[in-house]
Order: sequence, then C-alpha cells, then structure tokens
Amino acid sequence: MTAELSPSDKAKYVAARRAVGFVEDGMRLGLGTGSTAAWMVRCLGERVREHGLKITGVATSNRTAQLASDLGVPIKTLDELPWLDLTIDGADEYDAKLNLIKGGGGALLQEKIVATASDRMIVIADPTKQVDSLGAFPLPVEVIPFGWQTTKMLIEDMLASVDVLGRTASLRLTGGVPFRSDEGNFILDLHLDRIADPNALSLALNQIPGVVENGLFLGICDMVVIGTSDGMVEVRDIHTGTVTHERIDTATSETLFADKTK
Repeated sequence: MTAELSPSDKAKYVAARRAVGFVEDGMRLGLGTGSTAAWMVRCLGERVREHGLKITGVATSNRTAQLASDLGVPIKTLDELPWLDLTIDGADEYDAKLNLIKGGGGALLQEKIVATASDRMIVIADPTKQVDSLGAFPLPVEVIPFGWQTTKMLIEDMLASVDVLGRTASLRLTGGVPFRSDEGNFILDLHLDRIADPNALSLALNQIPGVVENGLFLGICDMVVIGTSDGMVEVRDIHTGTVTHERIDTATSETLFADKTK
C-alpha cells in the first residue's frame, strides 16, 4: 500500500530518500532536526527494519532522538561516538556556495556541533530554500536567558556596523512564552533581509557575551540534495562541482508513517 503525500511532503520525501542512498553499512550518522530531516529518519528506519541496514545515529535534538528510537534506528550520544561519517540535515536557506542558515526548529546548537563533528554533511531541501544571498530567513541566535535583553541590545548595536539590510531582533515565542532550546536557552531571530559577509557577521555575533551560537553554517555543508514534488532530485557537490539529476518514485510505504500512528 502507499500513502498520498502533499506536494511539499513529496519534495521532502524524495530529497530525503536520495540522501539516505549515500548511507552505507556501519556508518555513524548525525541525524538532523526539522520536518525535512524527519523524512530522512523515516527513510533510514525503513532501511534498518526492512533491509537490515546497520548504522548508529547521533541525534541533534530530543525529538529526533525519540523519532529515531520509535523507528528502530539505534541512537548513541556524541560523547559515545565523538566523530561521525556523515550528517544529513535540512536547512532554512542555502546559497550557491552551500552556506546555510539553520535553526528554524530551534536546534541550531546541537546541529552545528554534530555537523562539525562529521566527515561530510549533506543537506536535504527544496528549491524554495535557495537564495542568492543569505538573510531572507530570520537568522536564529541562541542566547542564555540571563540578561537576554542586554544581549539583544548588544546584537542590534553590532548590526549597525555590518553590511545587512535589516537590524532588528525578536525573541522567539511559543504559546506566548519564550521558546527554549533543548539546552534551556532562548532564541533571538535576526531580521536582516540580506547578509553581505556571513563570515564577518558570524564572528561578530559569537564575540557578544550571552550569545551561545548562531545559525550561520559556513563551509560545513558538502552536498545539497534538492527535491521537487514531481519526484525529481538534483544533487550538487561543492567539492567536485558536479550537478546530477534523477527521478525518485514518490510512492511511499505506509511503514514510513509508523511514528505518526503511535
């Protein structure tokens, strides 16, 4: 039997399925967080259950760890597996150099640690996430709760000295209260519109007291797998400069939805 997917989910599914094709027996995998990464975890779970794939995952959030465990994907901590073969994750934006903005799901700190502790990072996305210049998506910055308003003021003051179009920051809320990351921190979303020099901005942000990490992933991503709702995928490798295209069957096994029936 198959399950019918929305156009958006079809794009996420085919990108995830193609990316999981790069996974080999014995690999130590970083597992991303977010709606697109969740499709990757489901595809991995299917390969583990139905094809006997032997892997070990390190999750980038509590919710990814729970999903993976529900689907039979073995999970360990990064302390247990301090170096990984591959991380697969989504992105909120990517540019031609495969620089990223991540953190829309609030897991940017663990995501950056895990991705940096990997030999390779593959990003799965749809064409709407590609931009000429980073910054249209609000840039998440994780800050400690103590003195967060002072940290916000320092960030906005710093933005006046860098080449961005917008210079405001807002505290991320959920249910009317501050969103908290898995580490208990707050997220400030920076509304910048365009970031002319991501490296300079990342360095400046991380020098501000109270800032834990920012959502600019620079020089970390090796490959992007772009899915579309008609089943086509494009694979871009930043190192080889190659771009390939192929079609993926969009019919999905209902076992991929096992986590949604619990």
